[in-house]
Amino acid sequence: MRFASHFLFAAAALAALPGVVQAQSPANPAPAAAQGGTYKVESSHTRVNFTVNHFGFTDWYGDFANATGTLELNPKAIGTSKVDITIPVASVSTTNAKLDEELKSPMFLDAAKYPEIHFVSKQVVRTGPRTARILGELSFHGVTRPVVLEASFNAGGVNPMDKAYTLGFNATAKFKRSDFGVKTYVPVVSDEVTLRISAAFEKQN
Repeated sequence: MRFASHFLFAAAALAALPGVVQAQSPANPAPAAAQGGTYKVESSHTRVNFTVNHFGFTDWYGDFANATGTLELNPKAIGTSKVDITIPVASVSTTNAKLDEELKSPMFLDAAKYPEIHFVSKQVVRTGPRTARILGELSFHGVTRPVVLEASFNAGGVNPMDKAYTLGFNATAKFKRSDFGVKTYVPVVSDEVTLRISAAFEKQN
């Protein structure tokens, strides 16, 4: 109890010192407050994660980095909004260096021949106050096929670090890698891939 009371006293005293700013999130989770306009992907805080099942024993995870792209957002007419995302294949990372090289090789993704994964929206349908279904085309490993992203709005606000007005979204999609010609070890390494995206977009105008 003595430690707890000393800790609380010290915290209160620190907060009262001049120049000490109490942190407060700048993010507004209200979709109605989101600003329309043209946005660019903020690559350093955008994460693309994928999951496959490994021999039925475990789910195996990996990431792609350095995504780029644009968002055209019209909050009052969400169906006219558009998103275009490009992901460099060579950025794939699983925390296993040997596997990373295999994934980049012709055995799997063939990053030298197919250096980019590209998603472009064709239709956006609102499904709830904070959610939308994004129907689009995924170009991957030399094949283009329809894929659906289930997206949710996180928040909007001015990023206190770079002062840019920023929007954040999460999205998920599922597809079969064999549909894109990536068939190595199917079905013992699952054909179905789950894609999870947490994306930050900075307003351009």
